Amino acid sequence: MSTTADTILVRAGTFAILGADGGITGSLGASPDGMFRQDARHLSLWSLTVDGTAPAVLVPSAGEFSAACVLTPPGTRDEPPAYTVFREQSLADGALAERLRLVSNRSETTTVVVGLTVAADFADQFQLRSDERHYDKGGAQRSARVVPGGVAFTYERGDWLSRTTVSATPAPDNVVPAGGQDTAHLLEWRLDLPPLGAVELLLTVTAYPHGGPAPAAVATPSETAAVCAADVAAFVGDAPLPIPRDAPPGLAAACSRGLRDLAALRIPATGPDGEELRVPGAGVPWFLTLFGRDSLLTSLFALPYRPELAAATLAALAATQGSQYDPDRGEQPGRIVHELRHGELASFRQVPYGRYYGSVDATPLFLVLLGSYTQATGDSTLAARLEPHARAAMAWMFRDGGLDTGGYLVYTPDPNGLINQNWKDSAGAVCFLDGTQAEGPIAVVEAQGYAYDALVRTARLARSVWNDAGYADQLEAAAAGLRERFLRDFWMPETDFPALALDGQGRQVDSLASDAGHLLWSGILDEPHAHRVGRRLLEPDFFSGWAIRTLASDQPGYHPLSYHRGSSWPHDNAIVLLGLVRCGLTDEARTVALGLLDAAAHHGHRLPEVMAGYGRTDHPQPVPYPHACSPQAWAAATPLALLTALRQTSLAC
Repeated sequence: MSTTADTILVRAGTFAILGADGGITGSLGASPDGMFRQDARHLSLWSLTVDGTAPAVLVPSAGEFSAACVLTPPGTRDEPPAYTVFREQSLADGALAERLRLVSNRSETTTVVVGLTVAADFADQFQLRSDERHYDKGGAQRSARVVPGGVAFTYERGDWLSRTTVSATPAPDNVVPAGGQDTAHLLEWRLDLPPLGAVELLLTVTAYPHGGPAPAAVATPSETAAVCAADVAAFVGDAPLPIPRDAPPGLAAACSRGLRDLAALRIPATGPDGEELRVPGAGVPWFLTLFGRDSLLTSLFALPYRPELAAATLAALAATQGSQYDPDRGEQPGRIVHELRHGELASFRQVPYGRYYGSVDATPLFLVLLGSYTQATGDSTLAARLEPHARAAMAWMFRDGGLDTGGYLVYTPDPNGLINQNWKDSAGAVCFLDGTQAEGPIAVVEAQGYAYDALVRTARLARSVWNDAGYADQLEAAAAGLRERFLRDFWMPETDFPALALDGQGRQVDSLASDAGHLLWSGILDEPHAHRVGRRLLEPDFFSGWAIRTLASDQPGYHPLSYHRGSSWPHDNAIVLLGLVRCGLTDEARTVALGLLDAAAHHGHRLPEVMAGYGRTDHPQPVPYPHACSPQAWAAATPLALLTALRQTSLAC
């Protein structure tokens, strides 16, 4: 997100981004504001005036479960403002509530004209990104009509129908079309403030997305915020996390912040038998939906402390597992979904992401999480229930994933979707040393580690839960073979480091990238090679002082503000950190942990999705990445991974 003083409220798959004055401008690009539900902006303008002018911000909007700000009309030292505006806002599932309180500062009656200009553009989130794409929406119609107490906005396109209603108590004295955004309306009140007294307006914005669930009942902002706070408190729990006394500074605060963010980012989902679930949505503003890779890694990080996230994520992904061949969205039998979208453009297949399967790593990570959950909890019920799904996922890895044919897990770039289908899924991220994008089928390095881990863990399930020793033997043999040939084909003797990938011709993609650190976590490397990788990642070209960069800074393709070719990602570092601990590299693990916690301290103990690659020698504070999501689920769960590492070894200061 931008560095402006935006307030973000998140609740059950709905989020709102508000300005310092509590308003919404309808901005586009990297930092859109508005109220969003199911991939659409249901409120795009929320502009307050008092006596014809925008009030000044005395106290900017801030808060976690509700946002509050203080505003004043123009005034001077000799003629101070006649009244003060106190604004409180909170979010429910599908609704925004606002309490607008005007308090008189004078001993005589004061008449105030309050205006609120509102609009709903119903923009799809893919429209709002600043990537210069344009989508034909022929036949679409927006309309607005005055209703008792407010205004109702409607968007129609074919059989697609979305609505937003704005209602107020007391009802406005006047509701008229306003200039500016299409269908915008002005709600106006003429209010008499009693001497040193106050008047209140209660406002509610309710989103009705196409085909979506009914919005929650909305009360006052205070009551709505209390419900949200209680829900978060129930998730966070009363029992303290097992943080040692000698833990690094800031770990407890970062874990606490992360748990609260994970609670807010939970979204509704459905399991294989139609059961209702709550799973980690990936992040705000672009990814508040079920993402295979993101939700799986988030759940893995949180597994020792909140295993219910893993159980829900596994069930939700099993329910959306591929069952047929659909090349338009990359669906294949057994493949785990990459992302789900509910918006207009996905519904009309103008983007492929309605249910998109373009991910090479979600399927093995599904198996890794299932095995990890069973081991961590000692509960084999879920593994038994999801046995058909696990077997189908493993069959995909051998068949369509490429283990049977080429010996490695591969993906073919999708020109209409994702060119790269590993976690570095931006175009150009899987590149040769000269910056040239690799061509497929591509075997990216970290996915081979995930595949190895998935084979090992699923073999354990086959032997201990499914009572199928023959299948276990088959998977163990495949894991041993993958481990043996991996070092032969991926290791680059000239740089003493693994290649980022093998391209479609079997050539080593020779960039030095952080992906290699994931191999320590998965266990595919032997100890000598793992130690060389781990120590190399702590060299100055990789480690910025805050975190490990995605690409070493001496590589020609490096750019500190590139999404995947020079930035630093907390979740990426968390995987590397867990691997360092697994390999016994405790000094290196401590260095990474302390860097991340220092970075978190500069962000209010909330780690962002991604940071720029600039080092501490460049700037005394971590430099934000301009398009980062915050809160982001796997970044929120990263402190929990640090805690796990701390408990496994001595990382204390």
